[in-house]
Formats: sequence, structure tokens, C-alpha cells
Amino acid sequence: MAPLNTNLQAFNLSVSTLLKNPSHFLPNFTISTFLDFPEQIGSHLLPSSASPISTTTKPKNADNEKPKRTPKISALVLDKDNTLCAPNTIAIPGAYMRKLEQLRTSPTSPFNLHTNPHGVLIVSNTAGSRPGSKRYENEASDLEDRLQHLRIPVFRVVAPAPAPAPAAGAGAEAQAGMGTGARRKPFCGPDVLAWFRERGVVQSADEIVVVGDRLGTDTLMAAQMGAWSVWCKDGVRHGTADDGRQIDVDYRGFLAKVETLLEKYLRENKKVRPRVPPGWECV
Repeated sequence: MAPLNTNLQAFNLSVSTLLKNPSHFLPNFTISTFLDFPEQIGSHLLPSSASPISTTTKPKNADNEKPKRTPKISALVLDKDNTLCAPNTIAIPGAYMRKLEQLRTSPTSPFNLHTNPHGVLIVSNTAGSRPGSKRYENEASDLEDRLQHLRIPVFRVVAPAPAPAPAAGAGAEAQAGMGTGARRKPFCGPDVLAWFRERGVVQSADEIVVVGDRLGTDTLMAAQMGAWSVWCKDGVRHGTADDGRQIDVDYRGFLAKVETLLEKYLRENKKVRPRVPPGWECV
């Protein structure tokens, strides 16, 4: 049995976010699975875009309004477990591989491998997530081998430099960021942004969209780094058979199912709206 993927710091951040900034827990766009991811994702990210919480009613004086800006997305961050693969595997189902191939080969895709070779990056809390772990390094390398024809790499988490010991009597905030888990999702956003910047893909975080099945890691990381988020609400659930059969398997764990209820409560009962990257608040 695979070890539990526990991350106490991420849990604490989720609780704190729900109390102080619940909008950071809501995705900018929701889809069922990665198979539904739109090629031109930028036009779907603003609150007025077609989404489960948007309205089709045309506002008064809409004809006099200035055309709204559309986010220009150049970088795609993809979760692995229950977004591209069933949890704890690197076997990408045929339908999901074909979706990746479409995004990397379509002449109109912003993630085309010829016009944007470094535009897609897998960021996982398993593969490549633990510096010094042979198991997770091998998983990352094997996944990259499967995706070699699409030139999609796996992000390697960098172990933080040892932090000085906090002063005697220091509170919990002084402990934040300590330990290897501090640079995994949702804390590795600055490192991911730096990865894309170093390769000339983006200049700012609002050119990045983070896609994943977990609000407490993927969506929260996007909020922390100032990027956009897409939530795969049902994870890897259907269309997983290479022969075209529709398989209905729910791989979501307890926390993921709780997140689904929480998202609905915040959106419908509390009327919380998803946050947007800095500079997009009044668009």
C-alpha cells in the first residue's frame, strides 16, 4: 500500500485560507475531467465566462461597455494524480494522452510544442516532489519517458536551504516554511513561476493556468502564486479505457469529496466568488 500523502502545513494553510480568504479556495473555471479542458482556456477564466456560476442574462447598457480583456495564457501546469492518471500510477489513459497530444500539436493551441516548447509542466505531490527520494524521482523520470514525444517535463521540487532555528517561544508563524514539505504544493508556486520565467514562457503569474483535482493543493497554489485555476471536479473518472468504453470509477478520496461539498457551500450559500490574479479585479 502506498504511504499516505500527508502535508500538515498544507492542511493548516487550507484552514487558514477558508477562515480569512475563502475566495482563494474557489477555482476560476470548473470542468468535469481534463478531457473537457478548452484549448482556448483564457476566454473561460473571467467571472463572466461560461461556467457553472455564470449568468446568460445580458446586463443593461451592455452594448455601451468596453470590450473586456481576455487573459493570455502561455503556461499550463498539470497535476498528475487523478488529473492525468489514476492515483499512484503513471499510466495515462488513452483518451487523456490524446487530449495532451491535441494540446501540444494543434496549430491554434497556445501550448503547441513547436511554438511554445516549454509551455506545459507537470507539478505533482508524488512524482518529483521529494528531493532525495529514489521512488518519486524514478516515477518522474518514467512519466517523462512516456511523454517524451510531447516534450512535457515533470517539475522537481527543490529542498529549501536549512532555516535558522526560531527563537525560543516563537509562535507557529515562525515555523512556517520549515522542512521539505514547505516546497511542495501548494507552497511551490514561486518556484514554478521561476521555472517558466527562466525559459521565457511568461513574464507574470497571470499568464499561467493551474489544472488539478484538489482545491486544497492545486487551486490554492494558483491563488498563492497569482495564477488562474481550473478544477477537474470529478478527477479521472470516465473514458479511461483505450477501447473507448466509458468507465465510471470514482478515485476521489475523503478529503476530495469534502472539498466538493465545501466548494458548493461557499459558492451557493455564502455567495463567495473566486479570486482573480492581481490586476484583473475590475475587468
